[in-house]
Amino acid sequence: MQHDHSGADTNDTDLNKGSISLSGAVGMGTGVMIGAGIFALTGQIAQLAGPYFALSFVLGAIITSLSAYSYIKMSNAWPSSGGVAMILQKAYGPGAIAAAAALLMALSMVISESLVARTFATYVLRPFDISSGPLVPLLAVGVILFAFLVNVSGNRSVGLLSIIMAVVKIGGIAVFGIVALWAGGFSFPNASSSGAGFDATGFVASVALSILAFKGFTTITNSGGEITDPHRNVGRTIMISIAICVVIYLLVALAVGSNLTIDQIVAAKDYSLAEAAAPAFGQAGFYFTVVLAAVATASGVLASVFAVSRMLAMLTDMKMIPHRHFGMSGPVRSHTLVYTVVMASILAVFFDLSRIASLGAFFYLVMDMLVHWGVFRHLRHEIGANGIILMCALAFDAVVLAAFTVMKLGSDPIIVFIAAIAIGAVFVFQRIYLKQWYVAPSDDKDHAMEGM
Repeated sequence: MQHDHSGADTNDTDLNKGSISLSGAVGMGTGVMIGAGIFALTGQIAQLAGPYFALSFVLGAIITSLSAYSYIKMSNAWPSSGGVAMILQKAYGPGAIAAAAALLMALSMVISESLVARTFATYVLRPFDISSGPLVPLLAVGVILFAFLVNVSGNRSVGLLSIIMAVVKIGGIAVFGIVALWAGGFSFPNASSSGAGFDATGFVASVALSILAFKGFTTITNSGGEITDPHRNVGRTIMISIAICVVIYLLVALAVGSNLTIDQIVAAKDYSLAEAAAPAFGQAGFYFTVVLAAVATASGVLASVFAVSRMLAMLTDMKMIPHRHFGMSGPVRSHTLVYTVVMASILAVFFDLSRIASLGAFFYLVMDMLVHWGVFRHLRHEIGANGIILMCALAFDAVVLAAFTVMKLGSDPIIVFIAAIAIGAVFVFQRIYLKQWYVAPSDDKDHAMEGM
């Protein structure tokens, strides 16, 4: 199949243009972000940032907004169901650099699926006082399979279910946050009463996880070709989703900090919201939060599976990754859906929440930096992007990645080495497969850009 390098969208025949509404896309984006950001990462961020963990979400939102600028400008010009891959190929050509960075994005999304799936299992098992053992990965795999079945039923099922679950969880989390803040006296004393001091490196490192909590906006970018009126709605959807998540994250962070000390949050870092609900709501509140977490994380897995399977299909169509059918029938996108579910399930079984989140942060930040540099170096004039904003986004990513690496080298050096080896392996694999690092794009009107 010939690929149209204009990058407007994939030319798979099963692409349903306009099948995702603005509200459905917002539900999909917030589904990924809120599922990971609040329930999976709040405790881990508090562990690094100490009493200022709520501010980590603020800084993460600012950096994410700067990062979103590159994706919005590119998506407005060329909406695509493989949005990040399209950006990278237009910047670096169809060589190993673009392909490796795009594969890192896809893998970071798979990692997010396993992170949120494992968080689902952790919360669901809390009423039974089970925090380890075979039931945790078993339930995690179960919710991934649920997302697979919904995705098989088609885009409109994903969009409708995403809207319903987004409304339920955002409303429920808002109720939790407001009532918990009320019970805590609208103050933030307990979070700073444990004696934890301010560590600048730890705080900056925590922003890596805060950024990971917002990275769900790329789900929208990667489904751009299927969103109604994409040239207008992709950017709107991204900014609406980020704005909703900023409000929700701050509300919950303040609510948790009003009812628990930092030591308590860290001790219950895998289920900190459920722990914080007990002082504010009692036992009924605890169960309410568990149910809410189940809905939120399930919708997060659903939205992430939807996006990453389409991105892998786009990479296959663009000849950026090899593809094998393994005896499966049907279109390529049905195959990549299976690959997505299998990879996420393996990660959910073999890695704990902290290491899954760390891997996701390393993969995503490296990819994000390559996107910003590529847009700045080759495409900013063509799409009318502001170079200062692009370089600020790149610089913030670099500082956060450096701080996060330093922290992890001190606390868990093994995951740093795993991440470095995995990222290196991706680049080497793509170099062997594509045989060259950089290929100058063709000089047609869709690929006009500055030379190296």
